[in-house]
Amino acid sequence: MPGLDLVAVRAGIARRKVFDGLFAIVGLLVLLIALLTLLTLITQLAVQGYPRLTQQFFASFPSSTPEEAGILAAWVGTCLVMLVTAAAAVPVGIAAGIYLEEYARKGWLADLIEINVTNLAGVPSIVYGLLALGLFNYYFKLGESVLTAGLTLALLVLPIVIVTTREALRAIPRSLREAAYALGASKWRMIWDHILPYSAGSIMTGVIIGLSRAIGETAPLVTIGALTFIAFLPEPPLKGTFPYLSFEWLKAPFTVMPIQMFNWVSRPQPEFQTNAAAAGVVLIAMTLTMNGLAIYLRYRFRKGIKW
Repeated sequence: MPGLDLVAVRAGIARRKVFDGLFAIVGLLVLLIALLTLLTLITQLAVQGYPRLTQQFFASFPSSTPEEAGILAAWVGTCLVMLVTAAAAVPVGIAAGIYLEEYARKGWLADLIEINVTNLAGVPSIVYGLLALGLFNYYFKLGESVLTAGLTLALLVLPIVIVTTREALRAIPRSLREAAYALGASKWRMIWDHILPYSAGSIMTGVIIGLSRAIGETAPLVTIGALTFIAFLPEPPLKGTFPYLSFEWLKAPFTVMPIQMFNWVSRPQPEFQTNAAAAGVVLIAMTLTMNGLAIYLRYRFRKGIKW
């Protein structure tokens, strides 16, 4: 081409390659520093809390004596609260995501709902605590119970589940929908038999990541009145007599792992700091287990995808 300076073009390309290389190096250094810092903190926490990771620590209630204190009420309460959270947030979130992506008419109303759902995913958790305090505690009179805590965290997780479900459904090729319609499938049959199975891995990944965020939340649970010292367990969900199911545990007071850690950290004795470190190791292990499960499910579901 006339007037084209090949030397200048080659110099510009070489300069951009240098900038690209420098950017990659800086990004790698930042990533390594962040990972090294995180690994150092986790290692320090594990070293400090390892001496308290005994069977007695998992099977004992909180106590004013550091050597006798344990996390039994905390980890049981965490499991029960997360059970309510998953039962409330997952079906509603997936159903809402399916409706917004597959059924809702495209227009200003759908765009407004999408913007608000996306923004809700970034709202500070303390706002959900204040909302739950007024809605569940004062309006519905549910009290400071496991049910209130689970519904509060469900509100926190719900936008994440909705957004993840929509993105998972959006990633399915249009040709798969058209092929199902060509064979005479209805819209719901197409979604149930084809779209959901192929998007299940991504949906489950988002659900578990959302739950792993909720398991470490403290502010909304403190707002609704979680206790810092509990020396008893709720009624078990299963019992030995008919009808074999009990829902009394939903009305029970509760505490969770982050609140138990906060209680121990606020005490001046160094032995309680060790207990808090041990509880932190357990909480990190629970979170990493949930994230590992998400990775495994995503790999397992995507392994069978053929397109």
